[in-house]
Amino acid sequence: MFSLFWVALASATLLPGGSEVWLARLWCLGEPPVALWFVATAGNTLGSMVNVVMGRYARQFQDRRWFPASPAGLARAERWYHRFGEFSLLISWAPVIGDPLTVLAGVFRLPWWRALLWILVAKGARYALVLALAHYWLAPLCG
Repeated sequence: MFSLFWVALASATLLPGGSEVWLARLWCLGEPPVALWFVATAGNTLGSMVNVVMGRYARQFQDRRWFPASPAGLARAERWYHRFGEFSLLISWAPVIGDPLTVLAGVFRLPWWRALLWILVAKGARYALVLALAHYWLAPLCG
């Protein structure tokens, strides 16, 4: 189960990962669902908070050539973020767009405890859904 924490943490950063598959595998092997939910949610939330911290410090490098966003792209992201605000972190669980949203929360200096709250809700809901789907769809295939 310790491996689930690291897979979930890496999946929440800008690194690729497949924490849902790992979670379902461990569930299929008989690990306790509540413990799986807690470990996956904690790891993935922590990984997203790493993104928030990276975003918080990234803006100081925006004048460097290697910075990944142009001034126009950063302005567009800022307008989008201010339009949807911190509530956009409720989709931080989503592939492709979720990781950049957590970075933007840091770039635009959302207080860490509010970022943590929204991310925790989003990640916890996702893993609860994965476990529910595993229960209904994978149970006949396990064991």
